[in-house]
Amino acid sequence: MSLFDLKSLKSALEELQQERGISRESVIDALATALAAAYRREYGKRGQIIRASFNPETGDMEFRQAKIVVDETLVRKENEETKEDDHRSRFNPEQHIMIEDARRIKKDAQLDEEISFPLETREDFGRIAAQAAKQVIMQKVREAERASIIEEYGEREGEIVTGHIQRFERGNLYVDLGRATAILPYDEQIPGERYRQGERVRALLLRVDEGVRGTFIRLSRSHPRFLVKLFETEVPEMASGVVEVKGIVREPGSRAKIAVFSNDDHVDPVGALVGQRGVRVAVVTSELGGEKIDVVEWSEKPAEFVQEALKPAQVLSIELFEEENRAVVQVAEDQQSLAIGRGGQNVRLAARLTGWKIDIRSAGGAEIASADGEKVSEPEPATADSEKEKVDESKDTKKKEVGQ
Repeated sequence: MSLFDLKSLKSALEELQQERGISRESVIDALATALAAAYRREYGKRGQIIRASFNPETGDMEFRQAKIVVDETLVRKENEETKEDDHRSRFNPEQHIMIEDARRIKKDAQLDEEISFPLETREDFGRIAAQAAKQVIMQKVREAERASIIEEYGEREGEIVTGHIQRFERGNLYVDLGRATAILPYDEQIPGERYRQGERVRALLLRVDEGVRGTFIRLSRSHPRFLVKLFETEVPEMASGVVEVKGIVREPGSRAKIAVFSNDDHVDPVGALVGQRGVRVAVVTSELGGEKIDVVEWSEKPAEFVQEALKPAQVLSIELFEEENRAVVQVAEDQQSLAIGRGGQNVRLAARLTGWKIDIRSAGGAEIASADGEKVSEPEPATADSEKEKVDESKDTKKKEVGQ
């Protein structure tokens, strides 16, 4: 019995081996398995074990039914495990053959051995076989592509990749990377960014997931690592390892703080990231849609690190309470808004970066804001009425002084 198009099959086998690196043997084995399954589906009985062999040179196929050699002891043991009462109830004549019967066919037959019997050749099986061959080859191509994608992109996890927006689906972006399509989920996008189909986009290759439906490449633009990799492309000192990132926190699209340290006393870590006239940090900020970036110097001394983390605000004094992991920071009145930040963002990010709960106090000692990394309370601004009262009090004082 020959396959429908042997010439095309041979050509496909050669192409898979040369261009995809898939061996002929693996394809032929997969094809034999598919042919056996197709034969069992079309002509077989329930429980049958069918083996197929295929000659790629001639296209000839042979089908055989396999039976496993068992004895009374083995059957009884299986029944005990399944709590069956009838010691022969697990015996399936389509799958099993008793050892005494097997030895009539093969004198040295052993338990658990397979004894095979030839099956009838079906003349109308050619069309089914050709379809099975086509499916196997397509499956092998998909497997090869999946393996290639995992190998190529799996090694690039944590790196920046560039692609073009292919389509939008439920807030998620599908990005064409050339050899594969990646997904930029809604929760990995920078809030407020808008994209157009065909637009070029850069993102962090977060991870490669292999699932039932295929291989998924997950991207991110909101991950802190994306900010680090952007700086590495702009700052040679980071790429070479002279400047090291010790910590980073982000509120994507709004603000970020990055703590850096220099392994060379002659290299200023903050200056390296900022660049001359702020060129380097400006490039990164532009890529992130205007996200403000505070570059601060890391210190192993908590007080110094907290002071750096609160920049651009200037700190007057710091008191640390190590048991509570809390830092009480005093600032001048004109530095209060900088220390707190809009919506408490600056002190909140500083707390997350340093790992310390930070309380901001005015120069007079009154608490004006506190943050443990998430919760922030700000002082109420002075009202117009309170300002008017201050003016009236000043006038009354002057009148008394003149009267005296």
